[in-house]
Amino acid sequence: MESTQVIKQRFGIIGNDPKLNRAIEKAIQVSPTDISVLVTGESGVGKESIPKIIHQLSHRKHAKYIAVNCGAIPEGTIDSELFGHEKGAFTGATQTRNGYFEVADGGTIFLDEVGELPLTTQVRLLRVLENGEFLKVGSSQVQKTDVRIVAATNLNMFEAIKKEKFREDLYYRLSTVEISLPPLRDRKEDIHLLFRKFASDFASKYKMPAIKLSDEAVILLQKYRWNGNIRQLRNVAEQLSVLEHERSITATTLREYLPQSDSYLPAVIGKTKTESDFSNEREILYKVLFDMKSDLNDLKKLTMELMKSGNANEVQKNNESLIQKIYGEEDDIDFETPDEDMEVLSIPEHTDFIEKDTSSATDKYDFAEEIEEEETLSLHDKELELIKKSLERHSGKRKLAAAELGISERTLYRKIKQYDL
Repeated sequence: MESTQVIKQRFGIIGNDPKLNRAIEKAIQVSPTDISVLVTGESGVGKESIPKIIHQLSHRKHAKYIAVNCGAIPEGTIDSELFGHEKGAFTGATQTRNGYFEVADGGTIFLDEVGELPLTTQVRLLRVLENGEFLKVGSSQVQKTDVRIVAATNLNMFEAIKKEKFREDLYYRLSTVEISLPPLRDRKEDIHLLFRKFASDFASKYKMPAIKLSDEAVILLQKYRWNGNIRQLRNVAEQLSVLEHERSITATTLREYLPQSDSYLPAVIGKTKTESDFSNEREILYKVLFDMKSDLNDLKKLTMELMKSGNANEVQKNNESLIQKIYGEEDDIDFETPDEDMEVLSIPEHTDFIEKDTSSATDKYDFAEEIEEEETLSLHDKELELIKKSLERHSGKRKLAAAELGISERTLYRKIKQYDL
């Protein structure tokens, strides 16, 4: 069995991170078997290297190796791509076609982004894993295949299973052995090694001197989060190689090529809000609103009592529990009885205070002052007077009068008939 160092040199893998080495060791150990393998890790960490190692070190190395990007194939044609179809199976199927599982018989199939497979295709794949059988689209004849399946995904599979986007039984079939590749930000010692390798490759490709980083730039490189992992690092190295005239790259220059939206701080990874979380928040908000409404009604009731009786001390005595509920446990609450020579407005029992904001008992004085004592007009008389004035001002033109009064012309016409104008 070849050593980890030899395998890394053979497949161009750079780095000495313990987690990376462990992933390669697991690939070497599992390759002689026919066990299904699931490779996990973020996008851009180099998951495609693991299935190549497994295939080349297995007894299937002389057979076909086919890599399939499941996320790049349209849902309507993926069954045909994987399992083939018969002539006339669907519109456009002008001839019989062999799928990847038939073509790769005896070899290895790498299913990249396996988490993107439709549920119907997942059922077909589960059958292949269980007994090596599949059906072509449009065919009733069962076919056999001897294929080693290595899958990869950057999704949280347990979250996908919870959301019923991926079959739990298929997950356990695929992940007989699971190999996880660490993100680049967890391989800080490997970042500069990789950058130097990419810089050397691009120098040869574009026939120019290789770029070099200053000490400050190396520190910045290692602090950066690299959400795009190795793929993003490679792109930055290529941009610097092509665009910069100076071959010595400072931290200031490097910073211009790193997206500023990314933070150097650790990512906060927490559970997302579920529907029940939002439901609980709504219930709390409703309770607060209902409590506010109840307090406001109590306050209106207290104000009504005070304004009808004119005796603040009597109101306070008869409504101790209500006052305590509104104002809390304060001991110094006291309503001053108005002077004998002050007129207190008498309010009929049927008066509606819903539209008037009476925030405290003392507002009764302000409310009384707003009403003229010498002359009061009923709502009927006031409305009649306003309509008359508006019609006179506009020479009887209902449309202009209605616009001035802020009502519709139809409503104004009804009012004219009602008041016999």
